[in-house]
Amino acid sequence: QVRLVESGGGLVQAGGSLKLSCTASGRTFSNVAMAWFRQAPGKEREFVASIRWSGGSTYYSDSVKDRFSISRHKYLNTVYLQMDSLNVDDTAVYYCNARGVGGSEYWGQGTQVTVSS
Repeated sequence: QVRLVESGGGLVQAGGSLKLSCTASGRTFSNVAMAWFRQAPGKEREFVASIRWSGGSTYYSDSVKDRFSISRHKYLNTVYLQMDSLNVDDTAVYYCNARGVGGSEYWGQGTQVTVSS
């Protein structure tokens, strides 16, 4: 009953910026936290950033800290990922993740981010 839909991916030159969005929809959904992960071809899926829904506390992977910023719109059940100073190593499919109060976990289909040099 919970669906996550990502948007905002695309092609950008190194040094540029993109902003990703992920909206959670469903008849019954109580957020605990939402997060972004990414996966490059031939690589394992890795954590990028997360945000607590209630207090808004954030956590970042060391690889994106000081470049990426995660935020949320609580009423819209939407999480954002502002990505600045992008480099080619940021090229990946970015996936939205959500955790509910019962420990349930949901994933979106992903959005492609390609950074060119």
